[in-house]
Amino acid sequence: MASHTTPRTPRRNLPRLTLDLPPDFVHRVRSLATRAAMVAAAVPVTAAVALTVTDLVRRRLHPLTTKFPTEKPLTEHIDETATTVYTYGADLYDAMLEAIAGARRTVMLESYIWKDDEVGQRFKQAVIDAAARGVDVYVIVDGFANLVVPYSFFRFPPSVHVLRFPVLRRGMAYLNVRTSGRDHRKILVVDDEIGFVGGYNIGSLYATQWRDTHVRLEGPSVWELRNAFVDFWNRHRKPRHPVLTDVGSHTWMPHLKAARNAPSELVFPIRGIYLDAIDRATDHVYITQAYFIPDHDIHAALLAAAARGVDVRVLVPHRSNHVVADWLARGQYASLLRGGVRIFLYQGAMVHAKTATIDGRWTTIGTANIDRLSLTGNYEVNLEIVDPGLAARMEDIFAMDLSNATELTLAQWEARGAVAKIGEYLLIPLRPLL
Repeated sequence: MASHTTPRTPRRNLPRLTLDLPPDFVHRVRSLATRAAMVAAAVPVTAAVALTVTDLVRRRLHPLTTKFPTEKPLTEHIDETATTVYTYGADLYDAMLEAIAGARRTVMLESYIWKDDEVGQRFKQAVIDAAARGVDVYVIVDGFANLVVPYSFFRFPPSVHVLRFPVLRRGMAYLNVRTSGRDHRKILVVDDEIGFVGGYNIGSLYATQWRDTHVRLEGPSVWELRNAFVDFWNRHRKPRHPVLTDVGSHTWMPHLKAARNAPSELVFPIRGIYLDAIDRATDHVYITQAYFIPDHDIHAALLAAAARGVDVRVLVPHRSNHVVADWLARGQYASLLRGGVRIFLYQGAMVHAKTATIDGRWTTIGTANIDRLSLTGNYEVNLEIVDPGLAARMEDIFAMDLSNATELTLAQWEARGAVAKIGEYLLIPLRPLL
């Protein structure tokens, strides 16, 4: 059989392409890229600094000291647990100090900020007195949040066990989520029988000039807050600190639970409870937030709820104590307003509450803001409560707060000046940080 061979295609000698580059070309490109990156980072940071300085001047000239409406603490019962909601700091502090004064066995106090002022000194003396009469006292404070508080203020007698959550921890330089979160929680547990949680830090300013929300529990559900404190203490204690006993709970109440964000375990359930509750809404969603910078999913959930006819209302400060957070929040107002979400601006005072109530059934009260730092960064605790009585109470409080707020309309927002629009645009790169 004759063999057939395929003729080979002759090779074509293609001309080589050569680039005659200067010897320092790569160095120049790298240098330009570095400079461009530095400029890109510097622009939003410079804008943020300028806003902060301007706001400091404005706050001195026009402080937020206007009186605001409050309600007396009222109690609702959820099974065997009594819940009391506080909307005025002075009332809350009186109740907390009364609980500490009546302590017989244990006091567990955790605060993000603890000021060295008249109210702060009262709390310090209260826990010292409790320890002096034989009560086991445990205190947790966040080191970073209290950098401006004299270090000597947190010197207690040896009978008071103090855990100062460190400012710097291993891994922070690499932006490791497990080690970069702050302890943003505010918890008090007395004798495993009475517990408090909410947005109030400890300080004279918060007693009368800030509108915030805290809740007091009395009964078996206090275990939710005790367990949150004990787990954090045992996780972060030093060898000199005693181990706290995990006692367990005989009570299971799925309609009153604590959701706890724990960055060291990469656990962030508070974001999940918000998404689930908003997705379930069929009638109304009322949210009160100090710093409202929702991520893509929560933003989309609110728009989807509004699109299906749910009355979605968000109450935020007209001016908060963090001007950059205010401007970052405003960057999302246009899309929310166009999508049917109603936005209300609290006037004359700082509203610092972290609450929501939905459809007359679901409520959350706690320490977490709707922003990246709280929902995927810091240690937080929010109570998730499904109870029509408490939901009705929270709706009354929301209505009270609306009486001190003005609604922001889409027409008003679109008529804002060009400088404001440019400022919002320049700050967009900072949104993932807050």
